[in-house]
Amino acid sequence: MSNVRQTSLVTDGSSLGNRVASGTIGLGVLAFAASWLTLFRWISPGTDVLGVSLFQALGLCLVLMAVGILGLGVASTTGAIETDPTHTAGLVTGVLFGSLGLLTGGVLTSQLLGLGGVGWALGGFVVGAIAAAVSVLPDEDIGSTVPSSAFLLLVGTVFATGLVGTGWSWSPETLSLTLIAPVIVPVLAIVGSLVGVWSAAKARAGFGARGRQSGAFLLVGVSVFGMLAVLALLVGFIVINGLDTLLTDATVGGSGLVSIPFLMNVSQSLYVDVPGVLPAIVGTLWLVVGAMVFAVPLGIGAAVFLTEYAEDGRFTQLVEIATNGLWSTPSIVFGLFGLAFLLPRVSNGSKSLLGGQLVLGFMLLPLVVITSRESIKAVPDEYRDASAALGVTKWQTIKSVVLPAAMPGVITGVILGVGRIAGETAPLLLTFGGPPFANSTPNVLGSFEFSLAPPFVTNEALMTAGSALPYQLYTSITSGRLPGQGAPFSVQEFGWGTALVLLLVVLGLYAIGIGSRLYFRRKLYHE
Repeated sequence: MSNVRQTSLVTDGSSLGNRVASGTIGLGVLAFAASWLTLFRWISPGTDVLGVSLFQALGLCLVLMAVGILGLGVASTTGAIETDPTHTAGLVTGVLFGSLGLLTGGVLTSQLLGLGGVGWALGGFVVGAIAAAVSVLPDEDIGSTVPSSAFLLLVGTVFATGLVGTGWSWSPETLSLTLIAPVIVPVLAIVGSLVGVWSAAKARAGFGARGRQSGAFLLVGVSVFGMLAVLALLVGFIVINGLDTLLTDATVGGSGLVSIPFLMNVSQSLYVDVPGVLPAIVGTLWLVVGAMVFAVPLGIGAAVFLTEYAEDGRFTQLVEIATNGLWSTPSIVFGLFGLAFLLPRVSNGSKSLLGGQLVLGFMLLPLVVITSRESIKAVPDEYRDASAALGVTKWQTIKSVVLPAAMPGVITGVILGVGRIAGETAPLLLTFGGPPFANSTPNVLGSFEFSLAPPFVTNEALMTAGSALPYQLYTSITSGRLPGQGAPFSVQEFGWGTALVLLLVVLGLYAIGIGSRLYFRRKLYHE
């Protein structure tokens, strides 16, 4: 019979310790979310919460978390709640709280007490060493709760008492920067809430191995939630700032057709009735299409050769290193390559749509090769063996079995690559960008001309500079021009509207890619 015994803190869902730990975790998640919303200005720093300022409310949350965590630690060590702590919280915990103590002690001694760099080193070392010792030397219940509650109590008290208000700022003597409350308070509240949630989760699980697992799981979960929330807040921030510009003079006709001048008009300048971004939208789409036409077949073909025909050796290793290096190369380097090498050969040195397509195609190519090769390698060998047993040739096996099975992964790589190149600005500045406020859209399909003389096929639209959404956004924001009385909105408003359209275009391309991936996956597993 096993002698393992569940502790009452873990098994008794109605226990006081469990309720305190759960409430502390809830306060931490609330402070975490409110801090991110404040950073992105979805919540104003001057907002009142139940009669107190937002910063004071965050401070009270941290103070209550500190009291709850300290109470859990004391109750555990005195036996008031039944837990199973180990003899030490561990080296990782010591490093965590030692680092927090080092920063806190350094700030207090060097800046607030005016002791300078010597005070930073001395005070930070002393406080950090004490915090690390308190974390490592006692039992786990004390080492995981006392340093955490001390940090939360210090930070929360400073906020709750109003020492740091909305107008607070601090310029350290040794640093050439100014720290302001609307940034410092949410950042410290985020750090404190994560530390508090981790400590409370360990206590809720009774410390020990279960506590460490529970604390790590909840900390990772809150962090992942935070990252997803930041992405959502970023998208929402762009939508809020650009939606009014996008919908300027938008109408709905009697037949239900929606007219959005900002999307359908040409730019010309900021002084027309409603300047639009239609040429930039069309230019962006043609750049992406041309890059895909160049990179996707070439990349998939290279991946097939490397995976199915070439033997693993120095050649394949060299190609793998080269593709990984090219994918990590800054985009401005590709732009310089296009300016110095491609443009003189494709458009007599002038900026052109074809030059921009080729540069973006070279940027996309490494990722297509990498993801296609990994997807093809992930196809089980049983597929190839079964096809070979039927007497099918190797190329027919690749074409009819391997590539369809690998296509969802290939499309995933293309989606990621398209998302990058659609928003690139630096290469377009050097290879494609023409007038920032274009007055016409590139008519690529209607500009083909055929002749019996070399080069047999010409296209004036491909040889002409133009505009794209990231290029137009950059040039309009950095132009420094301030519209006069005749402009419907300012340069900044035009930039936010352009940013929102660019975001919608990229999301639309993602949606097409995801739909294609789902189609091939469904076809693979249901046929």
